[in-house]
Amino acid sequence: MEKELIKKIAENYETPTYVFDIKTLKDRIKYLRDSLPGKVKLCYAIKANTFIVKDIENDVDRFEVCSNGEYEICHEKEVVSNKILISGINKDSKLINKIIGESDIRMFSIESMSQFESLKNQKENVKIIIRITSGNQFGINEDECKEIIMNRADYPHIEIVGVQYFTGTQKNSMKVLKKELEYMDNLIEKIENDCNFKIKELEFGTGFPVHYFSNESFDEDTFMKEFSDLLNNLRFNGDVILEIGRSIAASSGMYLTKVVDKKINKDERFAIVDGGINHLVYYGQFMAMKVPHMEIYPERANENPDVWNICGSLCTINDILVKKLEVSNLQVGDILVFKNTGAYSMTEGISLFLSRDLPQVLINDENNNIRVARKITPTYNFNM
Repeated sequence: MEKELIKKIAENYETPTYVFDIKTLKDRIKYLRDSLPGKVKLCYAIKANTFIVKDIENDVDRFEVCSNGEYEICHEKEVVSNKILISGINKDSKLINKIIGESDIRMFSIESMSQFESLKNQKENVKIIIRITSGNQFGINEDECKEIIMNRADYPHIEIVGVQYFTGTQKNSMKVLKKELEYMDNLIEKIENDCNFKIKELEFGTGFPVHYFSNESFDEDTFMKEFSDLLNNLRFNGDVILEIGRSIAASSGMYLTKVVDKKINKDERFAIVDGGINHLVYYGQFMAMKVPHMEIYPERANENPDVWNICGSLCTINDILVKKLEVSNLQVGDILVFKNTGAYSMTEGISLFLSRDLPQVLINDENNNIRVARKITPTYNFNM
């Protein structure tokens, strides 16, 4: 099915382009649910990919929204309000007032005491989740968390729902995940005992890994079983909500870019594509030294390959997508298909550099109908 989709896009749409396959996306969510304990709920961090939010509204339990822009996207798409948690390190009273004033969203994370003060001054009933810091700029410390909970009678319009903990992404160490869960398990027990208060939910950012490159191996089934065992061994018996972005969205995306020129400079072969590092970002790809999962359209047998450096259209020597790629008979007009680009890639690139157009975004729905979620968008007007 994937090869048919690539052929359809290559023959009917311009490049560069992103395409997100909804069936792959839903299958991925089902895999996560089937692999995890039944009590676990899924929160999708929409920063990973905002284009797919409405398509998975009925497949996840919560959306994490971290900025005014992300809120506006959910507001425009009419995402169900009670599924939205307003998170993010920078949400001032102006944003909080706006959201409460024009929507039915009433759940917020607490990243600082000043954010809590802004919510204390609200007249509407709100729910809060307190983010516990891991020692960086995010969240608040344990003593501040306990202070909020101990004084809960002073703000009856605020319902303290639970605590949140997130330390980073691409975590494939079960030892690290075990240590983090044990820390939160102990902290929750301590809070409940010291404050005579029952924590209803733990939202935990797993940072599940996505393996992007061809020389990596990862036994995800075993990984998920071991992680599920950790969850089942928690003393905490409230709701566990896993905040996941990359692991949900990555496999649903492809990025297509076309070879527009090729040359040999000082015995090195260079192919120029119409995309570049302004569109394509892989976590952990250091100076294009790793080869992502990818293929070429039209397909060809890999006989007597030449070695090519794949470079984008930006005027910087850093615009290299892949070094030392072995390809047979590479031609101008060939389309390179980069896999696992469903998370972050379309938003993390230096998209305004050189005032090149933003690629179109295509959504392939469950019936294999393609819709254009974003047309090719000029950026020069942003740089005037």
